[in-house]
Amino acid sequence: MSPRPVVTFDCYRTLVDFDLNRETLPIVRDRLDEVGVDHEVFLDNLRVMRFQGVVQPYRRYRDILRDSLENCMLLHGIEYRDEDYDRLIAAAEKFPAFPEVPDALRTLKKHYDIAILTNSDDDLIPHHLEAIGVPFDHVVTAEQARAYKPRRQAFEKLFSVLPQTRDQITHVAQGWDYDIMPTKALGIHRRVWVNRYGFKGSDHYQPYDEIRDLSELPPLLGL
Repeated sequence: MSPRPVVTFDCYRTLVDFDLNRETLPIVRDRLDEVGVDHEVFLDNLRVMRFQGVVQPYRRYRDILRDSLENCMLLHGIEYRDEDYDRLIAAAEKFPAFPEVPDALRTLKKHYDIAILTNSDDDLIPHHLEAIGVPFDHVVTAEQARAYKPRRQAFEKLFSVLPQTRDQITHVAQGWDYDIMPTKALGIHRRVWVNRYGFKGSDHYQPYDEIRDLSELPPLLGL
C-alpha cells in the first residue's frame, strides 16, 4: 500500500510566529539610541548576518543566534552582554503558533501526512511543536541534516526520511529565500508560498501557489 501524499512545512514564520527582530529590538534599543543607530538598519544587518550564519559550515542554531547578535552589535559600536542572548533565546522558546495554524493542520491530517523541515536545533523545536499542538508524522531539523535551508543538503535529508516520493510532496513555506527559491529545481510536486507579509514574488520561481495564511491552504488543496 502506497503512503498518503504529504504536506511538508517550514516552521518558523510559517506555522510559528518566530519574529527574532521583534524580540531583539527591546533588548538593544537603549544602546542603539545612545549612539544614534537607526533601528531598521540594525535589524536588517542582523537578518543578513543570520542568513550568512546558516549558509556557512554547520553550527547549532543557538550558536548562530548568539554570534550574529554579538557581531551586529560590534558592527554598530554597541556593547554586547551575555544576558542579551539569554533574553533573546528565552523569548524565542516561547514564540506561539499563528492562530489559524492548529485548525488548518487538523483538517489537512484527515487526508495528508504532515511533516516539518526546520532550520532549528533538536532541543529548540520541541518548544514550538508544543505551541502548535498538532502531532506531525515527521520532524526534520537542520541539526539532523547538518545543514540549513536553503542548502540542498537540508532538503535531501527530508527526502531521505519521508516514505513519499517527490511527486507526492506539497511544500508550504513563508520563507521566500529559504524555501521557495531553492525548491524550484527539486522536483517537488507542488509549492505553496505563505505570503504573510505582503512581499513581492517573482515569475522566475513559478510555478507556486500563493496564500495569505494557513487558513487558505485546505481550500487550496480541495479540502
